[in-house]
Amino acid sequence: MIVSLLYRATRALLSLPAVLLRRDTAKDAELLVLRHENAVLRRQLRGPVRYEPTDRFWLAALSSLIPRRRWASVFPVTPGTLLAWHRRLIARKWDYSARRGRTGRPPTAAALKKLVLRLAGENPRWGHRRSQGELARLGHPIAHSTVWQILHAAGLDPAPRRTGPSWREFLTVQAEGNIAADFFHLDTVTGRRLYTRAFLEHGTRRLHITGVTAHPTAQWATQQARNLTDQLGTRAGSLRFVLRDRDTKYTDSFDAVFEAEEIQVLLNAPRAPRMNAHCERVIGTIRREALDHILIMNESHARHVLAAYQDHYNGHRPHRSRDQRPPRAHDQPATVRDLDARRLLRTRVLGGVVNEYRYAA
Repeated sequence: MIVSLLYRATRALLSLPAVLLRRDTAKDAELLVLRHENAVLRRQLRGPVRYEPTDRFWLAALSSLIPRRRWASVFPVTPGTLLAWHRRLIARKWDYSARRGRTGRPPTAAALKKLVLRLAGENPRWGHRRSQGELARLGHPIAHSTVWQILHAAGLDPAPRRTGPSWREFLTVQAEGNIAADFFHLDTVTGRRLYTRAFLEHGTRRLHITGVTAHPTAQWATQQARNLTDQLGTRAGSLRFVLRDRDTKYTDSFDAVFEAEEIQVLLNAPRAPRMNAHCERVIGTIRREALDHILIMNESHARHVLAAYQDHYNGHRPHRSRDQRPPRAHDQPATVRDLDARRLLRTRVLGGVVNEYRYAA
């Protein structure tokens, strides 16, 4: 705005001699143009000629005093360039981009766009109107056309034409009703070998260690299955399959315990431990984080160690498959803003082999 007013004032002052002295005005203007061109050339003797904004301003203002037919012989640039400079200077008068505040419809917040894309990614069967309804329920008033524009800009097709769930999403849904079973052993300080039974729920990653014995028989394995169903209680109704290998200690009575709860028994292929990879992995975790660092004295000591680690695993240990939440947690913890104002507490599990950290209330 200021540049436009200054330009108009300069043109008015330069046109004043044309009104008072109509004879030599054009000639004087030509001299001014040539003098300014000499100044530009002296300023840039060692490089190409570049016109600064002040140069464009001055030459465009002087153009009003020289007849257009003589522009080609006077000005060092073409008439089109001179007119473009003039249009650019006048356009600044109507440029409101630098003014404070915006006119028209405000843009959609980046956080809201991110939320729209998250809903579309997690719910591939939702259209833009269904997503708009969920956003309204969350307290975000937004038009369904805006939701459609956000999805369209991100390259997401309407719900019926979107791609189906990925293998990761498909297997995650199927895993909600699975529980895996497996044996693993540990040795005492005297070299005596003990056996224990572990169950792992695929959906929640909850660990169940049901017993320890030096003589794992078929009857003992069946009793561990009964112990598990007692621990699960009403939650056993949400399970559909139990995965186990082909060990001879699994008898018909073991399977009958789960079949009574309407849980189907699935067998792994022979010599295929990867078919029970989740349970194999949790056994390795128990060894690396606890058993490899403790000397086990006897069966009673082994039960105590495994029970303490089971409580830590289910109640505190974060899991990547659950967004770094422990199996028993349902919500993410609140974000801590001021670290200096909170006191961090450490809880030693198994004498400090495993540590748990919490902020004081």
